Amino acid sequence: METVKFEIKRKDITLKGNAKKNPQAKAKFIIVHGMAEHALRYEDFAEALFKAGFSVYFFDQRGHGATAGSVDKQGFFAEKEGWQVVRDDLNAVVDYVIADSNKLPIFMLGHSMGSFIARNFTSEYGEKLAGLILSGTAGSAGLLASAGLLVTRIIMLFNKKTTPSPLLDKLSFGDFNKKFKPNRTASDWLSRDNAQVDKYINDPYCGAIFSVGFFNDLIGGLELVNKPTNAAKFPKDLPLYLYSGANDPVSKGAKQIPKVVELYKNAGVTDISVKIYPDGRHEMLNEINKTEVYQDIINWVNSKL
Repeated sequence: METVKFEIKRKDITLKGNAKKNPQAKAKFIIVHGMAEHALRYEDFAEALFKAGFSVYFFDQRGHGATAGSVDKQGFFAEKEGWQVVRDDLNAVVDYVIADSNKLPIFMLGHSMGSFIARNFTSEYGEKLAGLILSGTAGSAGLLASAGLLVTRIIMLFNKKTTPSPLLDKLSFGDFNKKFKPNRTASDWLSRDNAQVDKYINDPYCGAIFSVGFFNDLIGGLELVNKPTNAAKFPKDLPLYLYSGANDPVSKGAKQIPKVVELYKNAGVTDISVKIYPDGRHEMLNEINKTEVYQDIINWVNSKL
């Protein structure tokens, strides 16, 4: 199936996305990508979903990929309320998907940063979804988050929000590769599949040093979605599926996944499923066993239809 492009005009930006529309679709699927990557990295997964009977929509968030527009414009959300802005961008995408042809149930998959945005979206607008899938998500960073926010505020006293921050990049990701020594590359933590890691490294729209304003928004957003008050707004009967690699450093080796599950269980969410893949790293959709991961997701969605 050929991928078709779509655009959603917001007041200050045009979101650019891609779709695989299945004329016999039983449901629709929205993919929300992670930090420092872009939607077209999910094309293989989208093709698998299409073949399984879904229409699939995957878009570039602001500061990423085609929506950023150029390599030098990557890594920034907005001057004000960046986290709320990207959450509202996602709401605009969902409304576009709802309006696009027939009224089919919508499932959403958010990866990493995209999982945080999807969690925030679902607490506000979850009635629009039939199910939520979280890939490589994480719990609160605790005192590290407080320290990170303090550092961003100090840097922003003397620099524009758009200023790239190698310091915050190192503080955020510097330890991720330690478990995988001796390291072949600086991105070994993403996947055991060397070809996928090399594709990421050689992609100009992946792995950029992001701005201090972005890190301020991201840290604040991560802490927001891990607050019980935010989880309390999550629809109680909405099916929720979390999966992670057992060696994913973003969730501290998947150790934070039970904490996220507990957060939603305590909020009264009744339908939660979890899958942890032994030896898997951060990007399970790009892992050496990705076909298994694809099928597990498809099986879960089919069980909820």
